[in-house]
Amino acid sequence: MKVHILDDWFDTLRTLPCFARLAEHDVTIWNDHVEDVDILADRLAEAEAICLFRERTAIRRPLIERLPRLRLISQRSVWPHIDVDALTERGVLLCSNQHADTPSHATAELTWALILAAMRQIPQQSASLRAGGWQMGVGRTLRGRTLGLYGYGRIARAVARYAEAFGMPVLWWASEAGRARAQADGAVVADSRAAFFEQSDIVSVHVRLKPETTGLISGADLAQMRPDALFVNTSRAGLVEAGALLTALRAGRPGGAAVDVFEQEPLLDPSDPLLALPNVIATPHIGYVTEDEYNLQFSDIFDQVNAFAAGAPIHMINPEARAASST
Repeated sequence: MKVHILDDWFDTLRTLPCFARLAEHDVTIWNDHVEDVDILADRLAEAEAICLFRERTAIRRPLIERLPRLRLISQRSVWPHIDVDALTERGVLLCSNQHADTPSHATAELTWALILAAMRQIPQQSASLRAGGWQMGVGRTLRGRTLGLYGYGRIARAVARYAEAFGMPVLWWASEAGRARAQADGAVVADSRAAFFEQSDIVSVHVRLKPETTGLISGADLAQMRPDALFVNTSRAGLVEAGALLTALRAGRPGGAAVDVFEQEPLLDPSDPLLALPNVIATPHIGYVTEDEYNLQFSDIFDQVNAFAAGAPIHMINPEARAASST
């Protein structure tokens, strides 16, 4: 099959063990990020299968309708960036492993890197030293402070296990079903949504972005946080009401934020107002960007390509597309 891989920005996949799984295919890798539909349609005109890096490129109807040879989209996790109905109408299969038992440990680890960087002022202290200064302020210890985790999923539970090593009590909030699972597991759930935001020294959000979770955290929620509290987001910026985090930080509640995700990605404007705030530590969506995580994810993605080529597709999201392709 002619397989195209989008958005491999550092040409990493060729260096990983999983890449050998595509040995029987004609593979093209694109290392830049393109959003223009005309350019994408030209590049992908011969593609029979497209492999995606999560949500980096949206696959919508205007593009899908210009890819006559396309038969498969292979990716991992959720698919808010893909027009599944348009794929199905054209007989294109979407395969996406939901990896029920494998949380992104890389994202959980980055969450703690951001928490530590913010609480101990690591970027600012390092900049002070490099500029010829010495200590520029006083950080805060984690032990004994309350970590609030929003979302009772795999990554959040991994983050909670790390919290034990830091001696931090964990307070939970989630959907009604998530809170029920947490309570059944003996976890401490806040008495109310307001209490969760008020009582947490650090709030870290770990929820999948779907239509029903878009704007899940409001400006009113953030305003409940204390002036010395920290908000952390390594999930998706769309989980927070548009513009609410910037407004809340300017108002001083919460007192700071550490974020790995943004409303517009890639964020290439150094003058973005969120980046200009001194109480924000930001990284460019690197939560899952490790060699180990890539190898894990693309092993699944490439296995889906091979299964499709063998006539026995796996992890099908729209199996009805197979019927559509035969009509």
